[in-house]
Amino acid sequence: MHKVRRVAMLSLHTSPLEQPGGGDAGGMNVYVQQLAKELAAAGVWVDIYTRRTSPVQPDTIPLAPQVAVHHITAGPCAKVSKEELPELIGEMADAVSTHIQSLTSGLAPSVDTVSGDKVSGAGPTSPVGLVHSHYWVSGMVGILVAKRLDLPLVHTMHTMARVKNGHLQPGQSAEPGIREDGEQQIVGAATRLIANTTAEATELERHYDGCEQRIDIVSPGVDLKVFKPAFRDRSRQERNIAAGDFHVVFAGRLQRLKGPHVLVNAAVVLQDERPDIPLRLTFLGARSGNEKYDLLQMLSDAKLRASAQVLTPVNPEELAHWYRSADVVAVPSASESFGLVALEAQACGTPVIATNVGGLPRAVSDGRTGLLVEGRSARRWANAIASLHDSAQTRIDMGRAASVYAEAFGWENTAAQTMSSYDLALTYQYVVPPGC
Repeated sequence: MHKVRRVAMLSLHTSPLEQPGGGDAGGMNVYVQQLAKELAAAGVWVDIYTRRTSPVQPDTIPLAPQVAVHHITAGPCAKVSKEELPELIGEMADAVSTHIQSLTSGLAPSVDTVSGDKVSGAGPTSPVGLVHSHYWVSGMVGILVAKRLDLPLVHTMHTMARVKNGHLQPGQSAEPGIREDGEQQIVGAATRLIANTTAEATELERHYDGCEQRIDIVSPGVDLKVFKPAFRDRSRQERNIAAGDFHVVFAGRLQRLKGPHVLVNAAVVLQDERPDIPLRLTFLGARSGNEKYDLLQMLSDAKLRASAQVLTPVNPEELAHWYRSADVVAVPSASESFGLVALEAQACGTPVIATNVGGLPRAVSDGRTGLLVEGRSARRWANAIASLHDSAQTRIDMGRAASVYAEAFGWENTAAQTMSSYDLALTYQYVVPPGC
């Protein structure tokens, strides 16, 4: 029997309700939403806190049975850049603390997560027993909330400033010092830290002096009900992908870090050296923040507009169809804590080509479910794409192995491991673990 019955989950810089693939929304949004649903399925009530960005947003939105998203007011009721968010940490902490206290006292209206109606006394009577923050801004808020309410704090980084700064690309700005300092404070203050992979755990220890005894490794998951191998020919036909096309799909934010330009540069090499490959490119995503990154112009300059399309982000069901329509899914990231796109694509039975960085070697089994490429040179990526084009049987074998490999990453496993981390947080709330 797990100890935690109710969790306050902080995702303040981006809402789990937002569409992944543009702006600040990405894999973390999927992570928070899916983890919350699986925790609820296991009997834990989850209150997710995010910052209100519009005056018309309801105070509370039911996400699933026993999961509610609460919009707290801090600063303007509008989108705020990541650079401005640190100024609101104090306000966000006040708003979250007040709401959690009102839940305990019964002052805050609860929501029937089936009908969506506000009803008195809905939900468990147990108080919030733990704070779980995601990303550094939420972690800074989490430190204050946990201290005020005498609760343990569990934190998931998702990305780290010192790691990202070690993989800066031309034209990309370094993460600010305030973020590095904040992450250092979080590592020192959190009761438990959750890392996606052993590689991320090592980075926490190396870059932030994280204590190994306080780090729990929990792999992200994939929704195996949505992302599954099925009707590949139908998915291609319905998306106007010709039977003879070699279709490569990219899904994610259109920014230098995620690397869609790497795919463009590789396509230029193939266009010159392997005109026999009927390459078709599909990019699913939107630009992120203020970064000057014009993918359409890059495609025009490379004379690829006739064989490439850029589409807006799509819902999970449609995304699964695009993965199934692909011969290969490309994940050319410069830095990646895990890489949910790689896992989702493999669950659909599609091999993946990914950069050999961060958590991607955990998400992709090199040579079995896809290929890992050292670096992001156009030549190496072109060679990887060509190698899979030239061996249809290899693609078939990899696709089958990929869907089997992904089955071990269901979100229910992520939730179970997370609850074990919560149990340790309660055990060591007032006691420093041995070795720390």
